[in-house]
This record gives sequence, C-alpha cells and structure tokens, in this order.
Amino acid sequence: MSRALALVAILLTGGLVASQPPANELLSRHVTTLGAAFVSLMLSTFIVGTLLVVAGDPSALSGLSHFRPVHVLGGLAGAAIVTVSVVAVRHLGASGVTAALVSTQLSVSVLLDRLGLLGLEGNPITLTRVAGIGFLFLGTYLVVSGT
Repeated sequence: MSRALALVAILLTGGLVASQPPANELLSRHVTTLGAAFVSLMLSTFIVGTLLVVAGDPSALSGLSHFRPVHVLGGLAGAAIVTVSVVAVRHLGASGVTAALVSTQLSVSVLLDRLGLLGLEGNPITLTRVAGIGFLFLGTYLVVSGT
C-alpha cells in the first residue's frame, strides 16, 4: 500500500471511528455498557475473521506460537476504547470522545516513536510535533468545554 493510499484509508476509517461510541451507546441502552462493548468487539472479530479467511492467510496464525505479553496491548487497547467510549460519549459527546482519544493517542505515539518502542524506529521529538500536540489538547479543551 502506498503512503497516499494509507492516508486516504485511515482518514475514511476515522469517520467510522467517530460514529462508533454513539452507535455503541445506543446499543447499550438495550444490552448494558459491557453488553454493547461485547457485541461490538464480537462483530469486529467476525468481520476481521471473515477477511482473514477470504482475503488473508489463515495459516499465518501458526505464528501465534511466538505470542508474547506485549502482544496483548492491541486487544487491551481495543477493548478499552470500545468500553470506555460507550460510557464517556454520554458525557462528552462524540466530538469530545474523539478529540480526547486523538490528543492522547498522538502524545503517546510521539513518545513511542521517540523511544523506538514496540518495534518502531526512533524519531525525534521536534518543536513542530510538540506544537501539534499542544494544539490538539487546546482543541480538545475547546470542544469539551463547549458542551
């Protein structure tokens, strides 16, 4: 995948992610918060499993023999985002949840990049990146305080 296509794909996915907390919160009214998180993650598992079978290489799962504790982070993060977002969207709205998630994700990802953690190549923390983080947190404050 080219860099441009990757950017387009993630931008389009961002629209779906913004609708996830309110959609899950609507479901939670019928099945509780944990029930909605469970259904959402099960649907995600089914969709990715189907893609793996149809377009992927299921035999590559034999690589799970190399599973390490650090690999749990992806599933833990997914479960946390879905579950906490269902509750937080009631208080912050979709825009507040998304702004807060993006601000924090960027802050932590800059540190991960800088420290070269989780298999990433080390990238410097520049004034431009710090300014970007600052503007995102300012934007988060403005979005959340306006509700």
